Amino acid sequence: MSAHILVVDDDDKIRQLLRRCFEPEGYRVTDARNQAEALAAVELGDVDLMTLDLHLGSDDGLSVARAVRSKTEIPIVMVTGKDDVIDRVVGLELGADDYITKPFHLRELLARVRSVLRRSGSEAGAKPREEASSRNVARFGHWTADFDSLQVRDDQGRSADLTSSEMRLLEALAKRPNRVLTRDQLMDMVKGQEWESFDRAIDNQIARLRKKLEADPKNPQFLKTVRGEGYVFTPGAVRG
Repeated sequence: MSAHILVVDDDDKIRQLLRRCFEPEGYRVTDARNQAEALAAVELGDVDLMTLDLHLGSDDGLSVARAVRSKTEIPIVMVTGKDDVIDRVVGLELGADDYITKPFHLRELLARVRSVLRRSGSEAGAKPREEASSRNVARFGHWTADFDSLQVRDDQGRSADLTSSEMRLLEALAKRPNRVLTRDQLMDMVKGQEWESFDRAIDNQIARLRKKLEADPKNPQFLKTVRGEGYVFTPGAVRG
């Protein structure tokens, strides 16, 4: 049986968007617009995880979380605004398992949901591992970047511990190997990230990526600068 995700959001477009995100990955999806619909779905007893927007119009997302927690221990992934620090803390104290802030990337949300489902033992809805050929993976040097799971690991399995914004920038470059990309192009490709309004924002991110991925950050082999133009990702010999 596939894992069953309950999407709780009062925005029709968001519910449809998340359904289109989860269903192709093999998950069953039920959606709810308010607390009454959410609790009705939970009481059926087969929900494995709930995504919960903390702003539900007339309903309070924290009240929904509290009501759900009084009935079940299903994992809850909260969807919050950037400035909802207090709500986020209270939600975690109520027993939410993770949170993601708006605006968010669907791939990041999917990775967080998968992680929570794995921890709860309900990962049956994920696609089988043998479908790896369809995954977004880049290999360069001794690194393997998996953009579905938002992880970069070396040949010994050690993680590079990239932030989500660093992963998005690396993905934008890695999907266009040996092609020079300007700073403006990179900022357009990395959607959902609030870049500063000057070129140094990209430069700073590249510098951080080099420190984490390059053996010699001052003489990069993968993330190269093309003076006066931008950056180019040169993976070199791709391992099988």
